[in-house]
Amino acid sequence: MARHPLDSLFAPRSIAVIGGSDRPGSVGKLVLENLKRGGFAGPLHVVNPAHAEVAGIRCVPNARELLSAPDLALIAVPAQSVPGVLVDCGVRGVRAAIVLSVGFAERRSEGAELQAELARIARRYRIRLLGPNCIGFTRPSEKTHALLGRGSVQPGRLALISQSGAVCAAILDWAHGQGIGFSLAVSVGNAADVTFGDVLDYLALDYDTSAILVYTEGVDRARRFMSGLRAAARIKPVVVLKAGREHEISRAAATHTASLLGSDPVFESALRRAGAVRATTLPQLFSAAELLSERRRSAGPRLAIVTNAGGVGVLAADRAAELGIVLPKLSESTLGKLEKVLPAHWTRANPVNLMGDADAERYAASVRAVVQDEHVDGALALVTPLALTEPLAVARALAAVSSETRKPVLASFLGGTQQREAREYLHESPVPELHGPEAAVEAFGYLASFEQSQRMLLEVPASLAQRTAPDAARARSVIEGALAAGRSTLSLLESKALLRAFNIPVTQSVLATSPDAACAAAMQLGFPVALKIASPDISHKSEVDGVRLELFTLTSVREAFAQLLEQARLRRPDARLLGVTVEPMHGKRFGRELLLGIATDPAFGPVITFGAGGTLVELIADSSVALPPLSLAMARDMIARTRVKRLLGEFRGTPPADMHALVDVLLALSELACELPEVEALDINPLVADASGVVAVDVRVQLRAAESARLPGQKEGRYAHTAIEPFPSDLVRTLTLRDGRRLELRPVRPEDAALEQEFVRKLSSESRYFRFHHGLAELSTAMLVRFTQIDYDCEMAFIALHETADGKLEEVATSRYVQEADGETCEFALVVSDTWQGHGLGSAMMRAIIEHARSRGLLRMRGDVLFENHRMLRLMQHMGFSVAAHEEDATLRVVWLKLNDPRPSRVPPPDA
Repeated sequence: MARHPLDSLFAPRSIAVIGGSDRPGSVGKLVLENLKRGGFAGPLHVVNPAHAEVAGIRCVPNARELLSAPDLALIAVPAQSVPGVLVDCGVRGVRAAIVLSVGFAERRSEGAELQAELARIARRYRIRLLGPNCIGFTRPSEKTHALLGRGSVQPGRLALISQSGAVCAAILDWAHGQGIGFSLAVSVGNAADVTFGDVLDYLALDYDTSAILVYTEGVDRARRFMSGLRAAARIKPVVVLKAGREHEISRAAATHTASLLGSDPVFESALRRAGAVRATTLPQLFSAAELLSERRRSAGPRLAIVTNAGGVGVLAADRAAELGIVLPKLSESTLGKLEKVLPAHWTRANPVNLMGDADAERYAASVRAVVQDEHVDGALALVTPLALTEPLAVARALAAVSSETRKPVLASFLGGTQQREAREYLHESPVPELHGPEAAVEAFGYLASFEQSQRMLLEVPASLAQRTAPDAARARSVIEGALAAGRSTLSLLESKALLRAFNIPVTQSVLATSPDAACAAAMQLGFPVALKIASPDISHKSEVDGVRLELFTLTSVREAFAQLLEQARLRRPDARLLGVTVEPMHGKRFGRELLLGIATDPAFGPVITFGAGGTLVELIADSSVALPPLSLAMARDMIARTRVKRLLGEFRGTPPADMHALVDVLLALSELACELPEVEALDINPLVADASGVVAVDVRVQLRAAESARLPGQKEGRYAHTAIEPFPSDLVRTLTLRDGRRLELRPVRPEDAALEQEFVRKLSSESRYFRFHHGLAELSTAMLVRFTQIDYDCEMAFIALHETADGKLEEVATSRYVQEADGETCEFALVVSDTWQGHGLGSAMMRAIIEHARSRGLLRMRGDVLFENHRMLRLMQHMGFSVAAHEEDATLRVVWLKLNDPRPSRVPPPDA
């Protein structure tokens, strides 16, 4: 396999230390000592204009004069000197650099510009840059200890990515004392170039890494972070610890949605979306990673607890209740097995109390019985040092039972000296031993959380209902009119027009500027009516007592009109008053008041919120959040994660709410958030739901200029404001073949899984062999997810759809490309249904991905084609591809196409 672009950084064959020194206490001296102590076997160079020799290595005055270009440069010079040094590295052909220096963006003002200059130089010379303001990395298996730290690091199967150098050093020191080793530990620092996403992408394919730990204090390139996190979490467990959980977006939010939303719930939703697991403390970080790196996993959240002391069982049960872990009722069959081994007076409940005289045989029989129960996903054995219990014998018994089942068996041996031998024994067994009942329950929670997130990742969505396409042009005209008038808030009428454009049902509203106009509107709409103050400056009408409900007469309408304006002028004399809006009372007898909304997170962009509605939403605080775009499964999951979900079902004669209509509104809101970057915040409060459907009664929309919506570090584009690129509907078009038949050509969607599966099933065995290079009968669930739930930001897949005589759609061709790690190359694949070959469809599918890859700025497209696939090779030559023998496999041919002119040469102009 070709070297990964980050191999020059994390697996360098030669290193130059720029600023290497013999001066005691200097960074240059410490990093040189660490490289030698770590056993780095490749050539070491030192750049220092003030010395002829450092640490027995001859120095050169600058990087341009190095005899050969090293893979990696470690830069330890003052911040102001780093740009010149980086240019010298670029001229010499250095492929990667680590800036250990401080004094950049962490110092704000002048440091931020200096860091931006480093990023520009790195792009110009195509150098992968780690830092600045980092402590480097260590990779024990490669004997490369390029780290600012005095401790040693053992080799292991865990990888660590830390934003903070200090936290990275502390974690490594703590882990060394615990006997925990690492495949790679890296401090990304200010991440001017190499980000969390890049390192996650690298570790996803790293053979030596079985689980990944991440410590972060914030995310500034959300799109890249999400892409890398999702790619890694699909392959191996990723556990994230984030500092600053209590930080809020705004303490004076203009909408209920924004006031409910803090950065931590958004970050939690991002991890859920990517399939990663959240830890809240450092010990939990390692416990979760060690557990998840084992092959044995939990199938769900149902835990059976077995203990020889009732008190510790209650502690474990309490923690389980707090974490949402289920202690299931044991089956009659299991209770029967336990009856045979337990004392007559046992409680017949979970936790299972074995009593204080429990021996190893009783533990083994009881744990074996509960893990065989179909209602149990895992078992936890709690062992206290009572006189009749032999800890080592119990440990051996638990290990034996664990070897008989695929379900996880965890243990916690409470105490100190008497339990040491048992703990040491389990340390070498497949049974994880946790310190304390609460920690053990938390550990099981991580197993359950991981499995749930992986199921969400691998879920194949059902087909979307035939939803009416939104009138985005009409919505944009409403927004443009308000912004042109200098307003950042839409009126109620404009807000409802925006929702109607996206097919969200709303109550009818009429603006009245006088008592007579209000009475006329009431007669037109029909009594009873509601009156609400209309002002672009009043965020929450309740703050000015700005709502009157259940008005049945013209007299009450006139009185309400006068009262509303009087109260508004009294409480908000600065507000512009447009009059009042008149609305019919929604009159839903069994209606439930809900809140749906959009808020903007500074790191992740638009976020969808769902929860209980009404005027007390902040106090109730019952809501869930998710990043758009949403699928059907994600929308349902949002609803399921709230307490108000229980009110939506049937209870006490109240018919259940229309869940299909509610899900449809969430999907429409998701679409609105993606298509309208100008929407900074949106409240639908309340959205009234009952058995007949849903209707938005009140809505408020807050705007911003579209150019201010782009996320940090994100390129310009239609969806530059979103952390996850949504379905690119602008790429849908009609394709006409040479014989006149017309097909729909569009990017693949998650809901196309069934079409994709049927397409592969109908291929001939030869076509399947040419595409997959082996005799694949049908796609696995994981393959279906990989092919249909794509990251539109760094890959693209087009499908061609034909409408059959009975009106159904069938997939007849697909082409795709995936961007490689160098950010310049993409690998393609193409397959056309056997009955549709020979009509120009293959050429059209290839042109679609070539045009798209070219528009993304990629430089070249490549692919591997079986040498006997003559038709494909002829097509590639017809499309302008070059063909050559594969370097490693004689059965393959490599084909490639130049897409764009390469970036500027690594050789600088004369004035560089």
